[in-house]
Amino acid sequence: MIQVENLVKRYGGHVAVDGMSFTVEKGKIYGFLGPNGAGKTTTMNVMTGYIAADGGTVVIDGHDILKEPLAAKGCIGYLPEIPPLYPDMTVREFLLFAAELKKVPKAERKDRVAALEERLSLSDMSRRLIKNLSKGYKQRVGLAQALVGNPKVLILDEPMVGLDPKQIIEMRDLIKGLAGEHTVILSSHILSEISAVCDHILIISKGKLAASGSPEELQKMMQGTAELSVTVIGEQEQVKAVLEKIEEIGQFSFEDGSEEGSILIHIETKDDTDIRKTLSVALAGEGIPILSMNRSEKSLEDIFLELTEAEEDETVADETDSVTGEEESDESNL
Repeated sequence: MIQVENLVKRYGGHVAVDGMSFTVEKGKIYGFLGPNGAGKTTTMNVMTGYIAADGGTVVIDGHDILKEPLAAKGCIGYLPEIPPLYPDMTVREFLLFAAELKKVPKAERKDRVAALEERLSLSDMSRRLIKNLSKGYKQRVGLAQALVGNPKVLILDEPMVGLDPKQIIEMRDLIKGLAGEHTVILSSHILSEISAVCDHILIISKGKLAASGSPEELQKMMQGTAELSVTVIGEQEQVKAVLEKIEEIGQFSFEDGSEEGSILIHIETKDDTDIRKTLSVALAGEGIPILSMNRSEKSLEDIFLELTEAEEDETVADETDSVTGEEESDESNL
């Protein structure tokens, strides 16, 4: 449905999007996740044709956004972070106006708008001025204008920003209900919003694509090793002898447990292996009581922080190398 290849966008000396490439499949919900300033909004603005890229291509349903802008834009419904609303219009007036702009046939406009109002729970607000609506209802009106042309692709920039918890849940349900009928791309810097709604997550940092996959795939990709925290009653040397016989254990360490005579063991296993059953049998065989055993996995929060921090570290290193290179060049000229 969407193909982005080597996308680049600069603002002066700042590279906002740096060689980004990804593919979006039809009928799924994709999430752009990244900290503020990561390049999410810029990428969306280029994809919608709002701004031009400095390099790369964006193809929407077979139409290049630069070579066939009208055909490509005709496939897109866009909700910016600040909805493009006319506050002195009523909801019905604005949506009919949006339908006219999207070239909805005149005979179909009233029925199309009424159906959207019903679907987005706006029917009771249709005669109210937009300026008198709450933030949540304004977001619904913004979503309705994005949908009124029945686009194949729906692009939503921070659609839940500023909403209260109840409104966030309602907006999540609305977006999830659009999957299949529309291909949806939404952005956020809040992980819980993305993971609750999206089939596929693209983590963006410093204008680059740091990782891409389903929530489950990202967790599996970043897991690497599993960690166990085990509390036992026994002598450290006896426990050590048991652990050294289990091949799946990569490394382990000890510290005093919270209960008298107990030992807290931190264990890292190889290749994300689950050794709880093997370990339990081995310890029990040596008469070592187990008080507790907890297996920890990296959450999406851990993965997000690890990826974005790694990207920042690489950027700092590159900048340091560049500065060092310039200094060496200056010295050689002297």
